[in-house]
Amino acid sequence: MASVDRAARAGTQLHFAAALDAAHAIRSRQVSSVELTGQILQRIEANNPKLNAFVTLMSGDAMERARHADDALARGQWWGPLHGVPCSVKDTYETAGVRTTAGAFPDHVPEQDAPVVARLKSAGAVILGKTNVPPMAADWQSYNEIFGVTNNPWDLARTPAGSSGGEAAALAAGLSFLGIGSDIGGSIRIPAHFCGLYGHKATLGIIPFRGHIPPPPGMPQHPLAMSVGDLPVAGPLARSASDLKIALEILGGPDSNDAIAYRWTLPQPRRSRLADYRIGYLLDDPLCPVSAPVKNVLSNAVEALRKSGVKLEEGWPAGLDPGQQIETYRYMIFAAMALFMRPEDVLQARASAATGDPVGKALDLAVTAPHSVFAEANTRRCASLALWQEYFRTHDAFLLPTAFTPAFAHDHRLPMEIRTIATPEGARSYMDLLFWMTPATLNGLPATAAPAGLTPEGLPVGLQILGPYLEDATPIDLAGRLADLIGGFQPPKGY
Repeated sequence: MASVDRAARAGTQLHFAAALDAAHAIRSRQVSSVELTGQILQRIEANNPKLNAFVTLMSGDAMERARHADDALARGQWWGPLHGVPCSVKDTYETAGVRTTAGAFPDHVPEQDAPVVARLKSAGAVILGKTNVPPMAADWQSYNEIFGVTNNPWDLARTPAGSSGGEAAALAAGLSFLGIGSDIGGSIRIPAHFCGLYGHKATLGIIPFRGHIPPPPGMPQHPLAMSVGDLPVAGPLARSASDLKIALEILGGPDSNDAIAYRWTLPQPRRSRLADYRIGYLLDDPLCPVSAPVKNVLSNAVEALRKSGVKLEEGWPAGLDPGQQIETYRYMIFAAMALFMRPEDVLQARASAATGDPVGKALDLAVTAPHSVFAEANTRRCASLALWQEYFRTHDAFLLPTAFTPAFAHDHRLPMEIRTIATPEGARSYMDLLFWMTPATLNGLPATAAPAGLTPEGLPVGLQILGPYLEDATPIDLAGRLADLIGGFQPPKGY
C-alpha cells in the first residue's frame, strides 16, 4: 500500500512537469505509465467540460498503451524518450482508426497515421486523444460546429487562440505533457503566447506535413508536403524548452519516400553560454503597434537579457521593408488557402477588395491573379530569405512580439475581417495578428514562442525568438536560457 501511495503522490506532483521529467519518473519507477495516464484522464474528466480542449478522447486505447509500456519496462525494454508519457495531438493530424475532423469533416476516420503521429508513438508516447481546432485550422480561435468552443484556462471568457488552441489549453491546464500542432499564420506561436507555453514553429520542410488536414482528406500531397510556394509547418507545444528540443528530434527528418536519399540532423545551438549570444530585437512597429501591457512584459525580458551580458541590437535587419513583407505574406498565405475557399468566400473577398480593404485585396488577388503574380511574390520571398540569412551571419537570433495583444474575448463573427480586438490604446483589426507572424512564416525560418511574464490583468505574454534557417535548436536553447533568468511556464490558478 505504501508503494501505491508514493506512486500516487509522484503522479500528482508531475501534472505540470515537463514531458522528459515524466518519462524519467516512469523509467525510475517513481510512477507507472498506468498510474500517470489514469490520473491525467481523471484530470481531463474534471476539467475538460469547462475547457473543451479535448474533442475525441481515446481513454481505452490510452490505458491499454500505458499497460503495454509498463510491461515493456518490466522486461527491460525502453521504447524511446517519451516511453509511457501521456501526450495529445491536434485534430488536424490523421490518426489511424480515430475520428480526425479538422473541425470540418465529422465522419472522417483515417486508415493510417500521419508521420508525426507515427513518430510520436514510436518514441513511446501514450496518445490521450485529439484536441480542438477551428474549421480547416483557419482562425486564431478554436471553435467549430462539430465540437463547439475551446476556452482559455487563464480566463474562460477568452480564447486560447488557434488553430492549435485545444493543444495549448490542454497543456496549460495540466491535461497533457506534450502536444503536436501546426502553424501557417501563428497557429502554434499565438496559442503558446495566449496560454503561457513554449511553442516551436519549425523550419519549413524539416518535419513531414503529410497527413495534415488541410488539404482535405483524399487530396494527393507531395511527398515532402511542401514546395517553394508553401508555408505551413508542424511543430510541438510544451511546458519547457527541453521538451521542444526532444520533440523536434523525434518529429524531424524526411518522409519515408524522401528518406531513400535524404537525412536530417538537428544542428547544435550556436552558443554554449547566454552571454555569448548576439541578438537583434524589435518590440514595436508603426505598422502594428504593440499594446502597452504586452510591450512592458517583453521590454522587461529584453532588459533581463541585457543585464546578463547578452549583446543586443535594436531594429529590423538593414534593407528589410516590413510593409512589403506583410503585403507579400498576406498574398501568399491567402494563395495557399485559395484552393479550399468556398464560392461565397471568394465573393466576399471581391466585395472587400472593392472597398479598398487590404485584406480583401489580398484575398481577391489570391483567387484571381495569374501565376505570374505568384511567381513575382515568390521571388520577393526568396530575396527576403537571402536578407535574413545574411543577417544571421552576424547575429544568432532575433526577438520580436508574438502578438500585439494577450488573449482576447471570444468573437466568432463572420467574415473574420469584421472582428476587432480591444486594447488599451483602442480597437484593432483582427487581421493585424498576421503582422508579427510574417518574418518566420514568409521566410520559412524557425521561431520559438517562450513565456515572458504576465500582464497586470494576469494574462500570459510570450516572446517570439526567430532563429537562423535550419538551426532550430538555437531559438529553443535561447528560450530555455531565458527561463533561467525570468522563469518559465507557470500553471494558471485553479488547476
